[in-house]
Amino acid sequence: MDIITKRLETIYESESVVSIASEIRHRIEQAKRKVKARKQGWDNKDVVLITYGDQFFEGQAPTLVTFKEMYDKYLHDMFELVHILPFYPYSSDDGFSVIDYKMVNPKLGDWNDVNNLTKSTRLMFDYVCNHISAKSDWFEEYSKGNPEYDNFFVEMSPNTDLSAVTRPRATPVLTEFALADGQKKHIWTTFSEDQIDLNFSNPQVLLRMIDVLAFYLEEGAEYVRLDAVGFMWKEPGTSCIHLEKTHEIVKLFRDVLDGIAPGTVMITETNVPHKDNITYFGDGKDEAHMVYQFPLPPLVLQAIHTGNGEALSCWANGLELPGDDATFFNFLASHDGIGLNPIRGIVPENDILALVKDLEAEGALVSYKQNPDGTKSPYEINVTYMDALNKLSDSDDLRLQRFLLAHSILLVIPGVPAIYVQSILGARNDLDGVAKTGHNRSINRKKYPLADIEAGIGDSETLMHRVFEGIKGLVQLRKSEQLFHPNVAMEVVDYGAAVFAVKRYDEAGDYVLALHNLSDQVVSCNVEDSRDMMTNQHISGSAPITLAPYAFRWLKNKN
Repeated sequence: MDIITKRLETIYESESVVSIASEIRHRIEQAKRKVKARKQGWDNKDVVLITYGDQFFEGQAPTLVTFKEMYDKYLHDMFELVHILPFYPYSSDDGFSVIDYKMVNPKLGDWNDVNNLTKSTRLMFDYVCNHISAKSDWFEEYSKGNPEYDNFFVEMSPNTDLSAVTRPRATPVLTEFALADGQKKHIWTTFSEDQIDLNFSNPQVLLRMIDVLAFYLEEGAEYVRLDAVGFMWKEPGTSCIHLEKTHEIVKLFRDVLDGIAPGTVMITETNVPHKDNITYFGDGKDEAHMVYQFPLPPLVLQAIHTGNGEALSCWANGLELPGDDATFFNFLASHDGIGLNPIRGIVPENDILALVKDLEAEGALVSYKQNPDGTKSPYEINVTYMDALNKLSDSDDLRLQRFLLAHSILLVIPGVPAIYVQSILGARNDLDGVAKTGHNRSINRKKYPLADIEAGIGDSETLMHRVFEGIKGLVQLRKSEQLFHPNVAMEVVDYGAAVFAVKRYDEAGDYVLALHNLSDQVVSCNVEDSRDMMTNQHISGSAPITLAPYAFRWLKNKN
């Protein structure tokens, strides 16, 4: 029995899956003839930019054309890959309520513009596989009673006990909809009333979504991000997250990717505690190639905020990969807020609440989740990473130092690093954006005229210029050093609570030691003879080196 048929029998148990397996194999063969060859694996040169497709605008030009202009002029020597957040027509959530999976939002351009961008960089697409917009043709046809769309969505009696269901939002699990014939149905909506969960217990839904996945590969996706993937399978009476059949569907998606275009990287996005997050690696070969490293943003923030890296060091010391065919997708900031669930169990709850309180006092916003007992807990902090790390009263010099310190940590730990576009611009909290949309996450989603960005990057007096050049220098240094390959071994070195120190080393005895002073005090560290990678100066091991507040050094033991 082939692997696809075996997976389908696990998912659908009592149903005949022969014809479904045949359709999937046919779609794989069809797509194979259209895709281009792609890079196999990853290395130290792979650094990802996370951005919206309309991040930069210039008059009435399609924004993907404007982005390509920005990329070709300023970003091509920093980022080998670009993650364009959902660029499809949408009705809410800044793209994550997709109206049509196979269209490009006309404001951004069309598929020719996407194809032109693939000539400059490799692309990562969002695969919003858990839900679709209430304004989509799929849901409208379902509402009209079109039999082709029967069972495409999860209908449920409002009397069903769903108290065990994991809730990422403080909103009801079910939303009532009036259908065209006047019937009222309660339908599963994990994230909002405009984001209707797909019913993967219907094999026709699976087939349609595999067709979408294959289409993305045909259109040039080399990395594919599975959005909110943990919620795909629903079983009342359970948590409805990370269920066995969800994992089996993810494995089937992996089979499809490997069958169509080996080298395509599949990344799962599950904003959950670390132990649950890493289950999406599977056995290291059969599920995600990468998982989002969700504990990293809040741990780095908490370490710099308190000047104490004990939790960060302890967590990093326990990081393990299942093999060379899997790695972490590391990031500090994204279009979402800084998630707090991933550090529950790593950082005491009182310390998490104290961090939230301190950041709120400095202008950050907080989103909450609903607990099974009816209470609410902080779910994420909505803030730019620049303003998360700093006080409103801080100088730009101090802001810059803390910000680069955090990005040094991002760039030296194992995995493929991704940097959010707002971070390379040193963006501050966009409270006007929040007031305009009424959504907390708008605080870190500002869009810019291209001329303003070019002026800011070109003016050496601006914080934007200093941040851009600082991060650019670190990225280029990382890309030049093979010891920063995602799969090179790491050791956490103990220099006390104020210092986060990691050593990346190979079997030949070469290593890079990265030292980070998390505190506002000068610290000393004993090191061996080495070379400072940033200044190219020789470091003698005969006397301790000192690190100024929030300073960091990358030391290599051999030239």
